[in-house]
This record gives sequence, structure tokens and C-alpha cells, in this order.
Amino acid sequence: MNFKSMNKLLETIEIETAPNPTAAVIWLHGLGADGNDFAPMVPELGLGNAPAIRFIFPHAPMMPVTINNGYVMRAWYDVSYGDLEGKSRQADEKGVRASQAEIEKLIARETARGIASDKIVIAGFSQGGAIALHTGLRHTDKLAGIMALSTYLPVAQTLPAEAAAANRRIPLFYAHGTHDQVIPIAMAEASRKVLNETGYIVEWHSYPMQHSVCIEEIRDISAWLQSVLR
Repeated sequence: MNFKSMNKLLETIEIETAPNPTAAVIWLHGLGADGNDFAPMVPELGLGNAPAIRFIFPHAPMMPVTINNGYVMRAWYDVSYGDLEGKSRQADEKGVRASQAEIEKLIARETARGIASDKIVIAGFSQGGAIALHTGLRHTDKLAGIMALSTYLPVAQTLPAEAAAANRRIPLFYAHGTHDQVIPIAMAEASRKVLNETGYIVEWHSYPMQHSVCIEEIRDISAWLQSVLR
């Protein structure tokens, strides 16, 4: 784990759809990528009729990743062999919670810049989606929503005890590819079941794609963002 200078914020890319944003989307990339991964999608979302939004794309820290033979890359937490085989396994809880703390700092910065917490969406793809779910469901102030793309719920066993009352009814957009060979859809379906059993209402979408994003998904994301941030 290489969260250097813990008092500092993660480096980010920021895109504002218009001046003086009143809403924010903190969007986390997947394993081995960086904040540039989803930044080009902002114009594709067609959010011209939505309130001004600040998109924040953080770069995860560099760390060795076990499943990639210890190769150092950007990651939100370590992944071990067998973690993504569709079974309920213990994620790197220490790493997950360290990333949670970093995302909490980014949320705090947005509120300090004048964005109300209930106008902040936490979003993520793959490993970033896991952190979005973990952090958003535990955040103590009401958020606008959580967007979980091609991902799963980490550290699920602690959610019932740690779930924040303020976000028990949070809008939750969950999307997955039916042909995903990285994170099997069975893992996503199992995570959705846990969320439902814990009392969350999940807006579920599946698409005939692999571990990626498709045009239909972008349209659905756009509609959902405009709904929760209007």
C-alpha cells in the first residue's frame, strides 16, 4: 500500500460542464488505469440540460498487485488469486478502507467548495466501482447517488453494521456486462442480492458486453445522472 502523504488529496482530473457547478461526480477508474480513463466520456453523456456538474477523476495510488505477479500499478486495493472467481471472498479490507478514506477527503473538498453532499454522486468502474459502493453506502451525510459499473460489493459482511442511515434510500445505479470475463456477472448478481437483502433499492442494468462500457449504458448513465442531480 502506497498512500503517501496521507494528509494530501489524491491527484485528480477535473471537468466542469458549465461554470459555477452545483453538483459533482467523483468517478473512480479500474485496476491499472488512471483518471484519464473515463474523462473523455463526459461530452458523450449529453448533459447540456442538467445543472452544471464538476466531474472529478482521481488517480489511484501505485502499489504492487498480487494477481499481476506483484507488478506495481495504479490500484485502489490489492487483488489476490481467486478473488474474482465469482465466489464470496474476503477482499483486501485494509486496502479498501484506505481508499475509502481517500475518497472521503475528496467528498469533503467538494462540500468545502460549496457543493451540497446530496448533490454528489460517487461512481466507479470495476475496482473503482467497488470503492464507490463501499464508500457511498457508509458515508454519513446524504449523497445524490452511487453508480457501480462492472463491479462487486467488497467487504460485504460488515455492511449491515456500517451502513449509514442517511444513505439507506440512496439511488443506486448498478450495471454489468453479461459476457464479463474479468468480474463474472454472477459476482455482480450476488452483490445485488446482498444489497437488496440489506434494504437497498438497486436500479439494475445488464448489457451484452464484456468488461467494458457500451453505448446503451452511456445513455442510461446520462438519464440516471440527470434524474438524481436535477
